Amino acid sequence: MFKKILLPVDLNHESSWKAALPKAIEMTKAFGSELHLVAVVPDFGMAMVGEFFPPDFEEKALRKAEAELEKFAKDHVPEGPQHELHLAHGSASDQILKMADKLDVDLILMASHRPDLFQDFLVGSNADRIVHHSPVSVLIVRDESS
Repeated sequence: MFKKILLPVDLNHESSWKAALPKAIEMTKAFGSELHLVAVVPDFGMAMVGEFFPPDFEEKALRKAEAELEKFAKDHVPEGPQHELHLAHGSASDQILKMADKLDVDLILMASHRPDLFQDFLVGSNADRIVHHSPVSVLIVRDESS
């Protein structure tokens, strides 16, 4: 049913993958799908914010994130499902949608926190943006323990 599944992971927040990764692995096995893991390193947002960091800060952050993503996959993705790792840089929702398009995936599977209307009003939700702007199916997995 799904040939390519994209799973965004936030390497700093277990809640971004704890419930979603097992579901993604289950689906890749059931459908013979490829699993694409993507981690997004946020950018500074505004140039004046970047002035407070050393010139090579983003480059070092990207190298560190790449190593952490490789370790994450080694520690958490079992042998068997074909998977590829991808690193992006920028706004999480924008980069996830761009990666989905670039890889021609047919499903974005991701975790989402329980709705918090006040927080979502102030900063918005990546999952919400992706659901509303994705040209492919999106499966949101909630962690029942939270």
